[in-house]
Amino acid sequence: MKKLLFAVLCMLFAAKMQASYILIYMDEKQKNHLKAYGVAYYVLQNNIEVDWLLNYRGGSFAFKYYDKFEATCRIRGVSYDIVPDVQYTNILQEIANPEVNMDVVKLEKVPKIAVYTPKNKPHHPELPWDDAVTLVLEFAEIPFDKVYDEEVLDEKLSKYDWLHLHHEDFTGQYGRFYASYRTQPWYIDQVKYEEAKAKQLGFNKVSQMKLAVAKKIKQYVAGGGFMFAMCSATDSFDIALSAEGADICDRMFDGDAPDPGAQQKLDYNKTFAFKDYKLSINPYEYEFSEIDATQTRNVPKNMDYFTLFEFSAKWDPVPTMLTQNHTQTVKGFMGQTTAFGKKFVKSDVLVMGENKAASEARYVHNEFGQGFWTFYGGHDPEDYQHLVGEPETDISLYPNSPGYRLILNNVLFPAAKKKKRKT
Repeated sequence: MKKLLFAVLCMLFAAKMQASYILIYMDEKQKNHLKAYGVAYYVLQNNIEVDWLLNYRGGSFAFKYYDKFEATCRIRGVSYDIVPDVQYTNILQEIANPEVNMDVVKLEKVPKIAVYTPKNKPHHPELPWDDAVTLVLEFAEIPFDKVYDEEVLDEKLSKYDWLHLHHEDFTGQYGRFYASYRTQPWYIDQVKYEEAKAKQLGFNKVSQMKLAVAKKIKQYVAGGGFMFAMCSATDSFDIALSAEGADICDRMFDGDAPDPGAQQKLDYNKTFAFKDYKLSINPYEYEFSEIDATQTRNVPKNMDYFTLFEFSAKWDPVPTMLTQNHTQTVKGFMGQTTAFGKKFVKSDVLVMGENKAASEARYVHNEFGQGFWTFYGGHDPEDYQHLVGEPETDISLYPNSPGYRLILNNVLFPAAKKKKRKT
């Protein structure tokens, strides 16, 4: 019996020695999709290339076998298979078949990640700026640095491959929280903090500082950086750029009246994604413009879904990478900016996810200069309507979240060799 057991162990050891790849499959059988991205990042940190198998079992990852990589998968609860060279070669041949919509993209470098967020946030439990990207990066164990206005204006973005913007108001109107929260300590503290910082950095108004930051970020993308934005950082970014030279802030935001002709002065040529929108001129309205569909949409929660488009992996690898998932239908979620009215999306912008019945774009992307940007509507993919004062999401309860997977697709995208869209 002992000899038989020894023989079995020897066979298992020999099989493992011959096995040269770890395959992290990303279909519905994966136990922890979100942690899988962190494993892929960890492999890159060890200077080992990762094959991203686009559209193969939900966008799987494969890399050469090492004991420590297998141990990392086990420790983090990530499902995987060990495959020998011959089997992996067969997988690659299957993917290479011109009749199937699959491809292999090599992830070659560790993307250096920055999250744009205030470093001196007032610590109040009702602060509305929990950040889905920060939460999922921490859960996936992907490291990142925090940057804010000072670093952006000091040309520090050049150190990073990927920049994330979340619950930010680049128009200088403090998120339009004035009507509901102007007496709250967190709001008062944030106004004081931003005004002091603007003065310190040489600006007369917060809106002027935020515009300068937005322009620097635009330059960063043009120079080859990748920007990913969610929630109000999407439309407020474009609005700020388009309103350069016009005061769109009312007295309670900057101390003087807005320019009555501001709407006519908007320059949509300066924006990334949006066109032909009208501004909200009521400072008590929790909205910046008509880009966002939050106040006008009529979509019941149980019917609130958006569909990911399917792209050609061999001919359009960029949007294919950004839409990898184990489902094409993703449940919707709200935010200060929930979804983008499709009529306000520029014709050259690629819509990657939409609610067709509501004529809403949820997930859009394009190139700019040498870089790329992506806008993703909504606040938290697993909190349908995150309200001020609610606790942050416990992502460990949602390890297979399709909505969070889209965020992490964007995180790994800069690790790939830069490719332009071909369509």
